[in-house]
Amino acid sequence: MNIQSAILEGANILKNKSINSAKLDSEILLASVINKDRKYLILNDDQNIKEKNLIHFQKLINKRSFREPIAYLTNKKHFWNYKFFVTKDTLIPRPDTELIVEQILKLTKSKTKMKILDIGVGSGCILLTILKERKNFYGVGVDISKKCLNISKINAKNLEVSSRVKFFKSDVDKFDQGKYDLIVSNPPYIKKFDLKYLEKDIANFEPKLALDGGLDGLSEIRRVITKSSELIKKNGKFVLEFGFDQKNKVINLLKDKGFYINNISKDLANNDRCIVSTKI
Repeated sequence: MNIQSAILEGANILKNKSINSAKLDSEILLASVINKDRKYLILNDDQNIKEKNLIHFQKLINKRSFREPIAYLTNKKHFWNYKFFVTKDTLIPRPDTELIVEQILKLTKSKTKMKILDIGVGSGCILLTILKERKNFYGVGVDISKKCLNISKINAKNLEVSSRVKFFKSDVDKFDQGKYDLIVSNPPYIKKFDLKYLEKDIANFEPKLALDGGLDGLSEIRRVITKSSELIKKNGKFVLEFGFDQKNKVINLLKDKGFYINNISKDLANNDRCIVSTKI
């Protein structure tokens, strides 16, 4: 079977399962299997596919038909300007979370050196992107999941920033290493009883640990704000991602812990999503 036929066959299977991005997904999966980009597929659509590659591709199409995310099937996800290794142990980096990176880069434009803490580092996409963009910054990533930390270490090595970052396995409440100029976090903030209403791609495959924000969606946010108030330097910046309907409660939590609210940014869907504050 040639490339064009395989893509169409895969796309038809996915389309029959009501996957809107059927053709794109089919192309991405085939490109991953043969280790080429999508441009190569277009320019060489009459080229035959090796039998073992075709079998692998068909297995991936079958998994995708049951809504397993593309990022987990290919073990990669692009975030900002970089490619990150991901597995089912980590939350898939979202375009909306790039808003955090954008805010931090604005905040640190005139800074020559900073020490940054990422609470709930996951795949490392936020912290490592900042270190990649700011060559003299140093970072610390904390996560309760050892598997997440291993993935962060792989990404740090791939992005060549390993010498400027350290990782710690710790519950947020127990972490007490150092003081920081800037703290960032994208904690779980979905209400426990709302998890079942998420898209199947998310609900059935992404780690609950990275999604479940407790009964009111704020249990982890409270812990992160409390710990950040202890570890941040005076006049240090704290950048936090939160749920679309949590702005007012998050503002009150921050003020209660001595933070001044600088600004709130909206995501791609025009929902309040990211808050920047200063420890006073």
